[in-house]
Amino acid sequence: MIEGRHFDVSDSGFDYDPDFFSAGGSALLKEWFQKNRSSCREITGSIHFDSCITRPGKIVCIGLNFRDHALETGAKIPAEPVIFMKAPSALCGVSDDLVLPRNSEKTDWEVEFSFVIGTKGAYVAADSALDHVAGFALFNDYSERHFQKERGGQWTKGKSCDTFAPIGPYLVTAEELRYPRPLSMWLKVNGETMQSSSTAEMIFDVPYLISYITQFMSLLPGDIVTTGTPAGVGLARDRFLRDGDKVEYGIEGLGEASQVVRSTER
Repeated sequence: MIEGRHFDVSDSGFDYDPDFFSAGGSALLKEWFQKNRSSCREITGSIHFDSCITRPGKIVCIGLNFRDHALETGAKIPAEPVIFMKAPSALCGVSDDLVLPRNSEKTDWEVEFSFVIGTKGAYVAADSALDHVAGFALFNDYSERHFQKERGGQWTKGKSCDTFAPIGPYLVTAEELRYPRPLSMWLKVNGETMQSSSTAEMIFDVPYLISYITQFMSLLPGDIVTTGTPAGVGLARDRFLRDGDKVEYGIEGLGEASQVVRSTER
């Protein structure tokens, strides 16, 4: 999106995958658009947003990283970031339906602030960590709490169902977002506000998370890191998503999303 307008840049030949980010794709796309803007078709009317990136190597998630969320769950403030993984096959676009998995009982919402890695990082120092970020994006870490908490093992099985990782509509560069600054976050279900908070509630900020994660694993171009959710999740309300619900959410500077919940049986 440029100055509030959408353009078709498919003629550039770029695909927003790990190779794109490895090659410094954001800068290349900007240069290509400046040269070819006059021939790019402007897109108007309703737009279906697919995932703003494709084929990430991994999705790294941080749990209990918002003070207000930790308090609502009765958990202690973590001394170190809580890391878990979400399967890349869960990735989808923010215009796609959220599909409840078979035997779902407690599918929950979690609006999240995420970022995408642009250059490989291992043992990264916090003061240079943002140099590894290609951009930031709106994310929803949908979670099936029954799978996650009541069926044994770690959290992965409750986090990785198909369509449980919508990202977008946009990948916003650090230059455009002017990070770091507090960003308001919100989520509604059927028009009722469930989450209303800010990234100011984050316990561990983005540079710290990059430095911390890369002590244990390399972060590669195209990897997604999502930084936790604020208070207001369904688990704290004993309220969960059902077929036909509408979930709307957004983060200041990153755009908004609207998804319909549907059952696999529909």
